[in-house]
Amino acid sequence: MDLLPLKSDFQSLSNPAKIIVFKRFFKTGPGQYGEGDQFLGLTVPQIRSLSNQYWSKLSLANLSELLQSPYHEYRTLALVCLCRQFEKFPRRRRQIFDFYLARTRRINNWDLVDISSPRIVGAYLFEQKDRSILYKLAQSKNLWERRIAIISTLYFIKNHQFSDTLSLAKILLDDPHDLIHKAVGWMLREVGKRDQKILFGFLNLYASRLPRTALRYAIERLSIADRKHFLHLS
Repeated sequence: MDLLPLKSDFQSLSNPAKIIVFKRFFKTGPGQYGEGDQFLGLTVPQIRSLSNQYWSKLSLANLSELLQSPYHEYRTLALVCLCRQFEKFPRRRRQIFDFYLARTRRINNWDLVDISSPRIVGAYLFEQKDRSILYKLAQSKNLWERRIAIISTLYFIKNHQFSDTLSLAKILLDDPHDLIHKAVGWMLREVGKRDQKILFGFLNLYASRLPRTALRYAIERLSIADRKHFLHLS
């Protein structure tokens, strides 16, 4: 489809005041993880509202063009629409999965990873025996591919499969980036919400090696006594 109407809708909703806030929130300064990212100032609810209008009309070529945009909101819309297409068009799931993995360098902020990777990568691999791609991504030099690896397992966790999350958490124990520490801790916390015994088993073995941020995220929902116990191990 012609993207001009969509882009016109984006421009009409642009909010200069929010642009300033978003640039700071998403760390776009020199040397920061979102360096150079540009914004129009649209909120997530506004983007989701637009997606309801456009998701079924956008081809993969359209979505690829949107993902190449310097504007964060265009990439967000592309991923929201891609998730909707994955859900609604079962016969195209392998194609969408491959399309997504071919463009991981444009899924280049934590929110973009978090809204899409469980619903596409996790959902596709849930039915597959071979999940080796997650382990390849976990060892990538690209920050966003490493985050995709661990966050994708949220889909597994919600379906009470925890082994890949724990295995990937071990691989990422020594990751240098704070965004990976937060992601690992978050996924461990999600495991613990469903099976505290498994979380305790992991933490008893690895709390001493987990980055402090990851550990604090992982134990956030535990009792005060249990939190103190695992913090003492670190």
